[in-house]
Amino acid sequence: MKGVPHFKKDGSLFKGKTHKMKGGEVHTGASHTKSSEKLFHLKELPKKVRQRALVAMLKEKDKS
Repeated sequence: MKGVPHFKKDGSLFKGKTHKMKGGEVHTGASHTKSSEKLFHLKELPKKVRQRALVAMLKEKDKS
């Protein structure tokens, strides 16, 4: 989804190019490669990791 933040499984904010797989998963990179990683929306992250992601979002927002 455009305009919706995506996160790596560790909760770090991902700002690069993404692509959507046939099953609907969003991965890193414009097209799929061996190094592509699955990305998550905030609500999909475990609670502990979600806290880290919220902090990353707030820090990013403060930069703007």
